[in-house]
Amino acid sequence: MAIFPIASATSTPPLYPAGSANPDYQAAGFIPEIWSGKLIEKFYAATVLAAISNTDYEGEIKSFGDKVNIRTKPTVQIFDYAIDGDLSVDRPVGGMTTLQIDKGKYFQTILDDIIEVQSDINQLNMWSDDAAEQMKITIDRLVLQSILGQAQAANRGTSAGRISGNINLGVTGTPLGTVGRNPGVGQVEILDVILRLGQALDEQNIPEQGRWIIMPTWAAAQIKRSELRQVYLSGDNVTMLRNGRLGSIDRFTIYASNLLPSGTAGSQILGQPLALAAGEFAIYAGHSHALTFASQFTKVETLRSERTFGTLFRGLQVFGFNVLDGIALAQAIVTQAGA
Repeated sequence: MAIFPIASATSTPPLYPAGSANPDYQAAGFIPEIWSGKLIEKFYAATVLAAISNTDYEGEIKSFGDKVNIRTKPTVQIFDYAIDGDLSVDRPVGGMTTLQIDKGKYFQTILDDIIEVQSDINQLNMWSDDAAEQMKITIDRLVLQSILGQAQAANRGTSAGRISGNINLGVTGTPLGTVGRNPGVGQVEILDVILRLGQALDEQNIPEQGRWIIMPTWAAAQIKRSELRQVYLSGDNVTMLRNGRLGSIDRFTIYASNLLPSGTAGSQILGQPLALAAGEFAIYAGHSHALTFASQFTKVETLRSERTFGTLFRGLQVFGFNVLDGIALAQAIVTQAGA
């Protein structure tokens, strides 16, 4: 039932005489244009780099091109002891690796003076918040894609396992097709993938404290459909379907990310083809000892534009990262085989 009567095609508009043009009072300045002071919320991809890497060697990074020299701990040799025998002497020598601060990202925006005067919100503050989030997302994606294939050979591939050598973690071309539960022929439960990654790290004697795993968001959804959705199996007070928290599984703190490398046509990283086929994703597991990251905003400034009447706002962040120890990093190549 219509609440308001619908005017016929010949009816006269209610506010204007017949045959007259409708005046644009808003354009003439009689009716002000109202802008909401509330901004539509913008959502950002979850970043994980700060949680999975260490910044122990960040030091004093002054400018693009600096480097940090990192000494690695030597391995002390253990000898057999024999009565009345001479003692052998070991002279442990550690290695050296370099963390090169050789990458930089920047942003530069301009706020016209007229827009600044007439705006009812602080544009520069809004842009500053967004620039910080975009910078984190950009760097996270770059690092997560760059460490693809940098886990030690015993921690990836179809014959992973330093001791067993029989752990299938998938490779490009023959990835692990994962499902939440009830796997069919050629499929693997997502929980089984986690257990395999844990075994690979166990065989490398990686500490249990501080382990993490990063997986695509669809894989995290498979966990919620797995047997762990039952409270008595997950060990939580309520099912993860109620609180949405994945928590810890097999000593791993679970992180979900949309920034992990995935195979698409023409995918590249640092100018090189990304070694993943379409539909393939990487899952990383490891310890914070594996990856080091150093970064800082070396320049954030506002200055007057020379080309127009406006204020330039720009920032530069220099950073570097390095897989210090590939034995503390494991990798699985997976594809989504079902729910």
